[in-house]
Amino acid sequence: MTPEQKDLVRSTWAQVVPIKEKAAELFYGELFELDPSVKPMFKNDMEEQGKKLMMSINTVVNSLDRLDPMVPILQDMGRRHKGYGVQDKHYDTVGAALLWTLEAGLGPAFTPAVKTAWTEAYTVIATVMKDAANAA
Repeated sequence: MTPEQKDLVRSTWAQVVPIKEKAAELFYGELFELDPSVKPMFKNDMEEQGKKLMMSINTVVNSLDRLDPMVPILQDMGRRHKGYGVQDKHYDTVGAALLWTLEAGLGPAFTPAVKTAWTEAYTVIATVMKDAANAA
């Protein structure tokens, strides 16, 4: 990721944080709309799940300049997600739901450059998680 892309991700995430509960609700609504088969993977309270999602995204966004220490954490998450039944194709669906949520939450601030930056960030994260899950 370029420094400009990292800045775009950080600045737009700062706009999402005040509406993080609504963003989580929108995200999971879109995820289940895109692929209803993933809904049974979520057996816990969805409000709590949304909080975990937002905390995870926040951690990664705040670590964009130093992702190396995040790699073992992301690898562990990938292995755990495999245990929940997550397959490679689900990462694409999650990425689509994330971009849709960001567009819905940011409105006109969701520019093509912002979309590209978030796509790049998500691709890096998803690749680390998928690689770890597939190696397990």
